[in-house]
Amino acid sequence: AQLEDVAGSGHKALVFSQFTSLLDIVRDRLTDAGVVFEHLDGRTRDRRKRVERFQRDADCPIFLISLRAGGQGLNLTAASHVIHFDRWWNPAVENQATDRAYRIGQKKPVFVYNLIVAGSVEERMLQLQQRKQHLADVILQGRPSGSWTEQDIDDLLEPLPTEVD
Repeated sequence: AQLEDVAGSGHKALVFSQFTSLLDIVRDRLTDAGVVFEHLDGRTRDRRKRVERFQRDADCPIFLISLRAGGQGLNLTAASHVIHFDRWWNPAVENQATDRAYRIGQKKPVFVYNLIVAGSVEERMLQLQQRKQHLADVILQGRPSGSWTEQDIDDLLEPLPTEVD
């Protein structure tokens, strides 16, 4: 429904997923709803043609992209929305994919959505990433070392969970 809203509003969206099978499901739903889109993954031939269609064709508001195939080397400034359907373990990869919309020539605000399933391993990973990012930001801002707690140090050094409870 969110993609149909974007398509109906005259905006364009990039939809990223690490799972091509998820993109196939979204593709089928968009087809059933009559929404025009482009699709790019590792199997795609003629990437340039697909990018140009999304960039230039006002009737093509959605671009479904696998994170690995489309996370680098593309300028997609026609998009004003970026949707990540699932989280990647390395936030820098997601940021790089999001940056496809923030290239030279972008003239409008870009809204980024990260979809997270409540109570999932993804949610726990995101919370841990946010805690570690906060601590890294504190370090870079030069917070006096005397204000560090033992818990701060433990949180910074805590490895990612390897098991699901």
